[in-house]
Amino acid sequence: MDSLKALFTYATEGIIISNQQGLIVQANPSAEVMFGYDTGQLNGKTIEDLIPQEYRSTHAQYRHSYNAKPRARAMGKSRDLYGLRKNGTAFAVEVSLSYYQDAGNLQIIAFIMDISERKQHEDHIRKMNIGLEEKVNERTKVLKEALQELEQSREQLTSALEREKELNDMKSRFVTMASHEFRTPLSTILSSISLVNTYKGSDEKIQRHIQRIRSAVTNMTLILNDFLSVEKLDVGHVNLQIEPVLWPAFIKDVKIEISGLLKPGQKLTLLHTGEDVIYIDSQIMHNVMLNLVSNAIKFSPENASISITSDAHATMFNLQICDQGMGIPEDEHARVFDRFFRAKNAVNIQGTGLGLHIVKKYIETMHGRIAFKSSKAGTCFEVNIPQKHTHEKNTNY
Repeated sequence: MDSLKALFTYATEGIIISNQQGLIVQANPSAEVMFGYDTGQLNGKTIEDLIPQEYRSTHAQYRHSYNAKPRARAMGKSRDLYGLRKNGTAFAVEVSLSYYQDAGNLQIIAFIMDISERKQHEDHIRKMNIGLEEKVNERTKVLKEALQELEQSREQLTSALEREKELNDMKSRFVTMASHEFRTPLSTILSSISLVNTYKGSDEKIQRHIQRIRSAVTNMTLILNDFLSVEKLDVGHVNLQIEPVLWPAFIKDVKIEISGLLKPGQKLTLLHTGEDVIYIDSQIMHNVMLNLVSNAIKFSPENASISITSDAHATMFNLQICDQGMGIPEDEHARVFDRFFRAKNAVNIQGTGLGLHIVKKYIETMHGRIAFKSSKAGTCFEVNIPQKHTHEKNTNY
């Protein structure tokens, strides 16, 4: 067997040779198996017999056109081609054409491949791509809707924040206005009471009522100071002014101012050691002292002693305020400096729950720290304020 005959016989592709009229002259075994025919059964059939009925007339036109201008070419790349088996089933094929002349007669060679399995894979991939594209479109739509909702939420949140800011601004203006408006009449009342006290010093009943008025006004002033301090701390408008202060004179003024709150028999004792001049913010320290001392008075019984002990040296100012009150329950120690915190044993005692929160913030503003010890015998608050900042510039917080 020569090599050309062997190539024709054993080629894995189907090979069909036909004449100009489309009659099959010869078919190799692979072509016969591909189309479901026995050996030699394809000889004498037409090419159109191997094509599904709906494509035959069109194929005949293609064949006549090819015969007029024969050339080697690959087919099926620009269109889908189908073959027809003997049992009537169609399958996808890919066809390449070539030709030769035999004694002046045109002979056409068709190389045929069964690509039905490849087409199935391609169709499967195409369907998967379509499904994937639909999912992508669906997810894209959902994402767009989510983004639109997010944008609407952002606009609503921005609007709500703007309204909240307006309300906070209104609150700040109100607290500032109310505090200042209250201060003037309260100062007038206190000064008038002091004058009445001078004129009517001999009348015990008047003295008692004057003391009650003075105590109430002082309490109102402390409450207003607390609200105004919280507002300043919230908006960050605390202007720290560190300056030299003569501590013995400062603490005596605080004692005089707070004495109107003393219960019958209560005493304030002062003890200072070390340097007389310390470096603090006097306004902030004034608020701190009023809160700590007024608390000691409130939570101590009649005839109790409240001690204010201080010590100052070059690097540190130490202050201790101790009372003989009911103490703070141990399980509530961690919350003492929380805003609006009231101990469970102090619910019947007047207060806003803001004082110690403010005190801690103010002391931290001066770079200090505050701690306390408490038992049923009383409570001691200890304040430590570094003096190493004494020559630094004033700072806004």
